[in-house]
Amino acid sequence: MIHDNKRFVARDRNWHPPAYAPGYKTSVARSPQQALMSMQQPTASELTGPDFSHLRMGPHDNDLLLNFTQGEGLPQGERILMFGRVMDQFGKPVPHTLVEMWQANAGGRYRHKNDKYLAPLDPNFGGVGRCLSDDQGFYRFRTIKPGPYPWPNDVNSWRPAHIHVSVTGPCISTRLITQMYFEGDPLIPLCPIVQTLKDPEAVGTMVGRLDMANSKPMDFLAYRFDIVVRGELQTFFENQ
Repeated sequence: MIHDNKRFVARDRNWHPPAYAPGYKTSVARSPQQALMSMQQPTASELTGPDFSHLRMGPHDNDLLLNFTQGEGLPQGERILMFGRVMDQFGKPVPHTLVEMWQANAGGRYRHKNDKYLAPLDPNFGGVGRCLSDDQGFYRFRTIKPGPYPWPNDVNSWRPAHIHVSVTGPCISTRLITQMYFEGDPLIPLCPIVQTLKDPEAVGTMVGRLDMANSKPMDFLAYRFDIVVRGELQTFFENQ
C-alpha cells in the first residue's frame, strides 16, 4: 500500500494461501477459473481518493459499548480494548486512514438478517465501529470480546473468536480486509480458513496479543493488533 521504491520488497506468493483451497469450501466457488489480469494503465479512480482526513466521526464511532445502546444498559460480555498501529514495512506510520471493524457479539452472533445461529442477539450491541488512525498511525476500539460460532464448512466447524478489520489505503481499490484472532485461542489451528495458511508466521500476523500494560484494572483487558500494510512483515489480508 505504501512503500519506498528504492527499497521495494517483492511479494512472497508462498506467504499467501492459494485462491482455490478445497478445505475452505466457499473458496471453490469464489476462486478465479481463468488467469488474472494486471492493470497496466490504471485510471484516476484506481489511483486517487478518497481522502478521509476531514471525515467527521461520531462521539462513539469507535466505542461499541456505547454506539448501539438502547438506554437499557451496556452490552453483555467481556469488555476489551482493541488497539494498534497501522504502518508500512519500515515502521513508518500510516496516519489519517480509515479503520473499520465488525464482529459477532459475546454469544457468537452477528446482527445480520442472514445469521441464524441460535445464540441470542444483544439489544445493546451493534457490532460495528470505525475510526481514523492518528498522526502516528494508532487506532483504538472499545468493545466486547466476540464469541466463537459454528459455520457449515463441514460437520463440526467453528470459527475462532475474531474481529474483522478493514483498512482503506490511498485509493478506493486499495481497501484491505483482515481478521484479528485472540492470543491462545485453541480454535485457531482448527479453523479451515486459518489452515489455508502454511506459514505459522503468517498466521501470527493476524493474532492480537494480550497487553496488560494497557489494560484497565476492574474494567477491560487490552489486545494489541498492529497492521503492516506492505513488505516482508505485512499482515495477512483476506483479499490477497
